[in-house]
Amino acid sequence: MFETLGNRLQDILEKLKRESKLTEPQVKAAMREIRMALLEADVNFSVARDFVARVSEKAVGADVLGSLTAGQQVVKVVHDELIETLGGKAQQPTLKNEGNVIFMVGLQGAGKTTSTGKLAKFYKEKGRRVLLIAADTQRPAAREQLRVLGTQVGVPVLEVANGETPQQTLARVQEFQRADFRDLVIVDTAGRLQIDETLMDALADLKTAMQPTETLLVVDAMTGQEALNVAKTFDGRIGLSGLIITKMDGDARGGAALSARFVTGRPIYFAGTSEKLTGLEPFYPDRVAGRILGMGDVLGLIEKAQQADLAQMDIKKAGDFDLEDLLNQLRQIRKMGPLGDLLKLIPGMSRALPEGFSVDEKQIQKIDALISSMTMKERRNPGLLNASRRKRIASGSGSSVQEINRLIKMHEQMKGMMKMLSGMGSGAGAGGKPGKMPRLPQQVPPGMGGRGFPKK
Repeated sequence: MFETLGNRLQDILEKLKRESKLTEPQVKAAMREIRMALLEADVNFSVARDFVARVSEKAVGADVLGSLTAGQQVVKVVHDELIETLGGKAQQPTLKNEGNVIFMVGLQGAGKTTSTGKLAKFYKEKGRRVLLIAADTQRPAAREQLRVLGTQVGVPVLEVANGETPQQTLARVQEFQRADFRDLVIVDTAGRLQIDETLMDALADLKTAMQPTETLLVVDAMTGQEALNVAKTFDGRIGLSGLIITKMDGDARGGAALSARFVTGRPIYFAGTSEKLTGLEPFYPDRVAGRILGMGDVLGLIEKAQQADLAQMDIKKAGDFDLEDLLNQLRQIRKMGPLGDLLKLIPGMSRALPEGFSVDEKQIQKIDALISSMTMKERRNPGLLNASRRKRIASGSGSSVQEINRLIKMHEQMKGMMKMLSGMGSGAGAGGKPGKMPRLPQQVPPGMGGRGFPKK
């Protein structure tokens, strides 16, 4: 979502990095460009103005600090102010041992019901006993949608009947709790296409009855400036404790996310990153700021690896790395998410990749289909793959013999790379002498400099 804004800011800051001392005109010119980049990204005007003013105040006349040039110091100032604008220190809802009620509010189409299901999965995996309340009686099929999501997550759903009063809903929840105690109740409330008095009155009555411990507004990142007006209205009438920004994986310009916390004063707790039930992540201002400025998100990459349980991958000796191992590793890595998104979490990689770069996920699926069409004996011993076997596999996987040949060649290259890496791990040099690391090939990815840094 922040790709366009990130590229603009990185281009502006790149011009300043080589300066040992900045003059006031240089800073002012750069700040004008930054302000325009923020406004074009749909950032609220007052937020953009205040952001630029804070950066300018700290950047004018910046001296060299340690090994950093003044230009690099400006990058640090911008990074620090981005973190502050996005919320400073990451925050999460504070849950007690029992009696937790999360009230989900928002307009129709923002992703409120889907986010409710995602939140249920998130907390269930943390050991919480969750109960979902389908209280959206306005949107057709909203209760059915939440019921389906509850089944997928494995949590019960209590559906509010048409015409049911908030007091009746509370009584039903209390009755359910006596029979099947739940320490976290998440209420999916009704929404509208736009804010009206009827909606606000109904939400206020239900909130008075349910007495939620957290009230979360679901904000669609695609709605831009209007999302801020919605947030302020909900906060003024209902009272919010936090925000969930949805559709962060879309092509929104990012202004709503940058402005929401600053305008409302409420922290962003979560970000929706995909339509999948696993596509809800805690919002970390420092990591998002790092991604915007091309610094990557190494911690995010590590967490995705841990969630995919990559540590449990059965890595054999390099010489025994067969096609079954390749298939297992590809499936484990795919659990981390789209490979194109993972590459952008690596520091500097977002700028090193060519414009419009994307990983063809269909090719990864094709490799899966090719290997899956082989017998276990063939996977364990690719040398058995003669012409007739390759023809059979091609027919079974809906591919061609040429694609199988490319797969076999890629596998051989990976075996060679793993042998090299295993040599590094053992500390043996090319000559077999311990204590020396082998020299890596003097090749770098396209667009990268001699030491692996992006070319100027």
